[in-house]
Amino acid sequence: MNILILGAGGREHTFAHQIVKSNQCTKLFVAPGNAGTAKIATNITLSVTDFQAIKQCVISNEITMVVVGPEDPLVQGIANFFSEDDALKEVMLIGPSKRGALLEGSKERAKEFMLQHNIPTAAYASFTAKSLEAGKQFLDTLEAPYVLKADGLAAGKGVLILQDLNEAKAELEAMLSGKFGDASTTVVIEEFLDGIELSVFVLTDGKNYKVLPTAKDYKRIGEGDVGLNTGGMGAISPVPFADETLMQKIEERIVKPTVQGLQEENIDYKGFIFIGLIKVNDEPYVIEYNVRMGDPETEVVLPRIQTDLVSLLQATYQQKLDEVELSIDVRAATTVMVVSGGYPEAYEKGKQIQGADAIEDSLVFHAGTAEKEGALVTNGGRVIAITSLDDDFRKALKKSYQNIEKLHFDRMYYRTDIGFDL
Repeated sequence: MNILILGAGGREHTFAHQIVKSNQCTKLFVAPGNAGTAKIATNITLSVTDFQAIKQCVISNEITMVVVGPEDPLVQGIANFFSEDDALKEVMLIGPSKRGALLEGSKERAKEFMLQHNIPTAAYASFTAKSLEAGKQFLDTLEAPYVLKADGLAAGKGVLILQDLNEAKAELEAMLSGKFGDASTTVVIEEFLDGIELSVFVLTDGKNYKVLPTAKDYKRIGEGDVGLNTGGMGAISPVPFADETLMQKIEERIVKPTVQGLQEENIDYKGFIFIGLIKVNDEPYVIEYNVRMGDPETEVVLPRIQTDLVSLLQATYQQKLDEVELSIDVRAATTVMVVSGGYPEAYEKGKQIQGADAIEDSLVFHAGTAEKEGALVTNGGRVIAITSLDDDFRKALKKSYQNIEKLHFDRMYYRTDIGFDL
């Protein structure tokens, strides 16, 4: 079958790397893709939210399956667009309906869903500009640190954790006055949970589910997890502290009620659920839902899946996920993200990258790269992820770091302490 992946990052290159291995894949297209996907698939220049252009692409290339990487098209309703269009309704689109995507598109909606289905999460309240004073009063009832979340999509920048009460009140006012545009017209204030974070990935057809490998990512730019939040500086899978007991609690208290909740509310959901969790005194709580795979977690989760990915996705669309066996590589996977100097603030593009072809015994996943006059150049903040597999995460990390030393571009930066807290 001809398959189209929507997206341009490391996540999409990883999907392409796994899908192209399947004997079910005849031709693979990635839109818009990057220099890495161009080597194994056909890149098509289009916007992931231009549904009409995607429709033309699907029809002209006789696409059978569409795998949606990023959240924007899902929240904007691409699944509904396909299911309601006579020319597209037979195409297997992997991703939830617009209602399902609200679990990521609205923090308030996600919290309501968790409460409705008795899924453990932090206490919270939501506020708008009209209830600003009530929001400040609610902050008075909490203890530091204070957690403020823009309700809508804010490109990963809409969550603030603040130590000072007055600063929290000022930031609440700024957010409700449009600091994050439409994303913060509603702000969710939440109690702070102190613990260690991990992510659990679930593939569901809306009825059945498979729990994919766990992962832990490192969001902050600085060593020791300090500084500004990024899209992710590295990840490890499996999470060493996610033992059988914790995973049982997560499946019983969180995964099952989530999938049952989708069924009870008649939500059409055929795709991935990324459950951001925190372990507090051996008990799991949900921090957030994402309605797609994370990045850079995809770079450590997918390489550990040994089952044919296209078969898994086809079974998801056909609601036959219970008929497929999920086989996981027992080895640990690690990825380290190499980024542009200045990221996550201002950075320059177009820096020539050298050494990518010299990397051995690790997987190279392109994130922000492009081809310019025959040369590989930087084209984003996060540039390349180096993923390695080995018996344990320390050995795998060592392999990733040894290979990163072969990479060079002007003002290249990466964290040397991924996994430091494990």
